[in-house]
Amino acid sequence: MKQVETSRGGPLTGYRVLELGSTVAGPFCGRLLADFGAEVIKVEPREGDAVRTMGKQFDEQSLYAASILRNKSLISLDLRTDAGRDIVRKLVAQCDVLVENFRPGALEKWGLGFEALSATNPRLVMVRISGFGQDGPYRERPGYGVIGEAVSGLRHVTGDPDRPPSRAAVSLTDQLTGLYAAFGAVMALLERVRSGKGQLIDAALYESAFSMMEPHVPAYDKLGFVADRAGSRLPDSTPNNLFPTADGTSIHITAMADAVFRRLAQAMGEPELADQPDYADARSRSAHCDELDQKIARWTGSLPLAELERTLEAAGVPATRIFTMADIFADPHFQAREMLVPLTHEVIGEVKVAGVVPKLSRTPGQLRQSGGAVGRDTERVLRELAGLSEEEVQRLDDAGIIRCAKAALDPRNEPNNPKA
Repeated sequence: MKQVETSRGGPLTGYRVLELGSTVAGPFCGRLLADFGAEVIKVEPREGDAVRTMGKQFDEQSLYAASILRNKSLISLDLRTDAGRDIVRKLVAQCDVLVENFRPGALEKWGLGFEALSATNPRLVMVRISGFGQDGPYRERPGYGVIGEAVSGLRHVTGDPDRPPSRAAVSLTDQLTGLYAAFGAVMALLERVRSGKGQLIDAALYESAFSMMEPHVPAYDKLGFVADRAGSRLPDSTPNNLFPTADGTSIHITAMADAVFRRLAQAMGEPELADQPDYADARSRSAHCDELDQKIARWTGSLPLAELERTLEAAGVPATRIFTMADIFADPHFQAREMLVPLTHEVIGEVKVAGVVPKLSRTPGQLRQSGGAVGRDTERVLRELAGLSEEEVQRLDDAGIIRCAKAALDPRNEPNNPKA
């Protein structure tokens, strides 16, 4: 496959990133930068990043970590020790970007705040991810993505109106914040070309989620309208809903534009609907959404899913079944677009991960290696970038300040090795 390469490539080639972030938001930010060529050095404690405990396990290995830690050099050191923090300072001097998602003020207590590190490396771009930002009255509150989602208002509008708010079964806000953080890092690197100076990126979980509430902000300001849960329907966008089928499944149809709705009415065998005053334009359709959705549901409920999909595709109406992961793995489009990419893991063999997004025509991202053992690259990174000797690395390993692991070996095959 084109994306699986052994050499580094992509538009961020030549940039080096030190990732101190943990769980999802920080590692996802680092993963995005790594996918597009940045050399990302991932720092974990001896027990491994908390993300290794999330998701499913295979052969006692984290499948989530195999993906979110991909393309990274994995090192392990104890930031609670002076020696561990000294290593961070040495590495920062060799890096362009630092990514962290500790609670605000934690790095300052360790002498690793932006002012201290930028004094050593004035070109450093520091990406700080937190629940509520680096200032403000909530700055010290602990916060995971779902907490930020609740505070942002996004959780309030998610789910069905007759029950408590729901959530997506993924770390949606963490990943959204990681995306904003990576975007901020790249913008800062572009600006650094002009100024020669680094800067601080402040990415907050609740603000990233709140940014998705964009249409509801002016609606409350000018109308006092409080958006609520609407189930599978997108309010004020009609038709845009999930409809039943004759074989007991469902299909989502989006036809809010006038021309598209006219094509839908034609496909339904009721072209006159598009000329009726209640449905002739987008605002009228939204004002009569319940009645219109019922008409569409009667039609979809008379036909099986596959026939509906064929009919609507032929008519040029956006519509689809709700894909499961099994559907995705069997789908030819996902294969053709290289969105399921096999990587080799040192313990579990081949594992498929999600492909690189977005696609760049001339300098595309690449997938080089999966995430692997904690400390897989500690010795190499500390010798090459921190300037430590073999003896110093061994001494730190013996003291438990760092952890070194052999990349090619399953740690379980070394039961007498306390460092495995």
